Amino acid sequence: MKVIETLLPQRYPFLFVDEIVSATLDEIIGLNTYDNSFRYYQGHFPEEEIVPNVILLESIIQCGGAGITQIGIFEKALWGLASLTNVKFCGSIKASSTVEMIVKTLKVSNKLLKQTGTAFCGERVILKATWLCLRLT
Repeated sequence: MKVIETLLPQRYPFLFVDEIVSATLDEIIGLNTYDNSFRYYQGHFPEEEIVPNVILLESIIQCGGAGITQIGIFEKALWGLASLTNVKFCGSIKASSTVEMIVKTLKVSNKLLKQTGTAFCGERVILKATWLCLRLT
């Protein structure tokens, strides 16, 4: 079992974080490389193999959740996405690209988690977003 699978309930093909590089309450850094053989490219610019924006967004949200779990604030809490704000897609990336995600925790309590983050492909910003998750269990 991969370490990331101990931090998130998602599994292949819906697990979009390969590793958490570092995690503190203030900042979480994670990485993901998008597998170019995965089915989500079929029908989504199939000749370009561009990673869908919704997958990029899910990746950064999963990164934030995995980091919070890794630092031990909650014991196996299940979170649901409640809202997205300030979402800005700044570019696209192709399959086999590695994305670095930097997530800042804005507010955390027993019932909610608010984070903001930026995703990079190399030096290039590809996504910025803020989200709120509510604790389900």
